[in-house]
Amino acid sequence: MNLSYYFCTHNYSFIRMKKIYLIPAALVICIAIIQACTKLQPAAPADDEILDGPVAGLSYDQNRQFLAGDVAFNDEIFTTQTGLGSIFVATSCGSCHAGDGKGHPFTTLTRFGQADSTGNQFLHLGGPQLQNRALPGFMPEQIPAGATFSKFTPPATTGLGFLELVSDNDILAMADPFDLDADGISGVPNWIALPSFITPFINALPQNGRYIHRFGKKAAAYNLLHQTVNAYNQDIGITSTFSPKDVYTGLDIDPEVSNLTINNVVFYLQTLKAPIQRNQNNPEVIQGKNLFIQAGCESCHKQSLKTAFSNIEPLSNKIFYPYTDLLLHDMGPGLDDGYTEGNAKTSEWRTPPLWGLGLSPNSQGGQFFLMHDGRAKSIDEAIQMHGGEATSSKNKFNQMTTSEKNAILKFLKSL
Repeated sequence: MNLSYYFCTHNYSFIRMKKIYLIPAALVICIAIIQACTKLQPAAPADDEILDGPVAGLSYDQNRQFLAGDVAFNDEIFTTQTGLGSIFVATSCGSCHAGDGKGHPFTTLTRFGQADSTGNQFLHLGGPQLQNRALPGFMPEQIPAGATFSKFTPPATTGLGFLELVSDNDILAMADPFDLDADGISGVPNWIALPSFITPFINALPQNGRYIHRFGKKAAAYNLLHQTVNAYNQDIGITSTFSPKDVYTGLDIDPEVSNLTINNVVFYLQTLKAPIQRNQNNPEVIQGKNLFIQAGCESCHKQSLKTAFSNIEPLSNKIFYPYTDLLLHDMGPGLDDGYTEGNAKTSEWRTPPLWGLGLSPNSQGGQFFLMHDGRAKSIDEAIQMHGGEATSSKNKFNQMTTSEKNAILKFLKSL
């Protein structure tokens, strides 16, 4: 017998036999480990418990662009090597909008320099935004003597694409500048001239060369491109072809962020999903919603709006539920900071959308920081700060029973 052949063939049979029995055993062990690890992982949050994520129905290419914008918005942290500063407020977009939610007092911005509709008188001294941080060797800005200012807490970014697509015609239909219906509510748009890099919406209805703006605490930004370009420049000190002026020197410099990145971030903001209301069928939530409407709160916090046509099909001609009218309202002397933007009065503020309100503590350190500057530490406290056009609704709320008030608060926390 050929012993070499014998040992080789039998050894191969032995090895093959070991493979037959060892491979399944290894698979069993791996599966057991994976299952054990899975049990240790927290369950994925429900879709209505988070604000981030794309609107349903995007195409493959649109999802890719959304993800590219997500990375630029949430993961890219600017440094001196990539253009940060020399003075700035934040080092990334996501640092002010954690989980696409509201900001915290630590990330609250300071804007200064305009006391009336004649425009900002302190642009040559760093206005309209205070860059309160600086790289080593540089001094952060100080508010110039004589400049009025206001604190702005960063808003949630979710659902913005829907708000961008509300037509001027629909916004004007909600406006009542002369309070013709005598309900005490006289919402008005903020009409402002466009920057050179902005193209008006197809359905825009200009007035004396000015256009309806809709984003920001005073509705001073026209669209999400306008908002994004301003945020890069004024919050992070990053220049672009759209806004090439360096916030420290005041000189035009080479772009520090590409048009591609800007456009990806804009698309990301446009296609973030709308917040999903929770516990919609809860009897107390339903009662609270009805009481909210009866108190007149919906006069400004409009329950439903609709979008116009969009090339992004999931956003086109859709009804959505933001609880805002995108208009300016006089909120009384208690909320008059002496600062304004565009043609808004110092006591006028754009109605903030209420959707996502109940999830605000998730990005605010576990508690509420509400109103334009985060001064209210609860929803009830925010209601009590409503004055001016909202006085009647506040008084109706205060006249309700404790159970009725709690129903309204539960409804608001469900949004």
